[in-house]
Amino acid sequence: MLSFLPGPILVIINLFLISLWLGIWGGLIFVGGIIKLLPIPPLRKLLNWLLHGCYRAWSTCMMGSLALTNKIEWELDLPASLDEKHWYLLISNHLSWLDIVVLTTQLHGRIPLAKFFLKQELIWVPFLGIGAWGLDMPFMKRYSKAFLAKHPHLKGKDIDATRKACEKFRHTPTTVINFVEGTRFTQEKHDYQQGPYKHLLSPKAGGIAFALNAIRFDAILNTTLHYPGVKGHIMPTVLRGELKKVVLKIEEIPVTEAMVGDYFDDDAFRLQFQQQLNHWWQQKDDQLSDLRSDGGNSGATYTDSVTPCK
Repeated sequence: MLSFLPGPILVIINLFLISLWLGIWGGLIFVGGIIKLLPIPPLRKLLNWLLHGCYRAWSTCMMGSLALTNKIEWELDLPASLDEKHWYLLISNHLSWLDIVVLTTQLHGRIPLAKFFLKQELIWVPFLGIGAWGLDMPFMKRYSKAFLAKHPHLKGKDIDATRKACEKFRHTPTTVINFVEGTRFTQEKHDYQQGPYKHLLSPKAGGIAFALNAIRFDAILNTTLHYPGVKGHIMPTVLRGELKKVVLKIEEIPVTEAMVGDYFDDDAFRLQFQQQLNHWWQQKDDQLSDLRSDGGNSGATYTDSVTPCK
């Protein structure tokens, strides 16, 4: 534990370690993604295993660095029924890029390795695109209303294309993460949006409705992340070694037929789906109010520097 060191020294250590792990594991994923372009099934199968191992190694190293420089108390409230052999859509509030590290490490061994729906255009972004493709991240193709007005014959083709891209997950248990607020929470964004929630931005329903229509999930994992005592941006707190507690709570919601439909063309379904998501978000907002009032002491707590994994 290095949390006793002065903040400026911890900032230097953390920035060095973050850059180191990103350079090592991100570089390997990028190179592996290029090699995976070769249409050789046995090689691609081996690379899938290696690349996903690099993904896990990156998140584990990042969490190890976090534990090295911060003395963290972990509070976890997770369903006992979580299973690596199931298909999950994980929705969560979004506070920092640290969220991804927390989710991938704390849920390792409990659910399949997480994927993220990405816009189709991102596949052409240098380094990011080939790395994401190498990790089998699902790319979402979505036509705008204006585009469809000019090309009506393509209506529904975007959903078909995304569903086809997700066929690889039909026989492989998968977790897809969607931060439904669409961006990280900041007080400035909250004040600008003037939404109905105290601690959240308004959720965007289209993305998860699209995902539910493309992949047959077993359950939605309604996830709440909270970093008690942190004011403002989280990363400066982490870099200075001042992160004291992390709260992770998950509610498992079975996926029903009523949750699957044509969100973009069925007005009745769209309204019903939005109302359901807004209800979940209001419950999450109330939960965050409770956590802020009692300091987050309402679940299983681990007070040490070791990440509690299954």
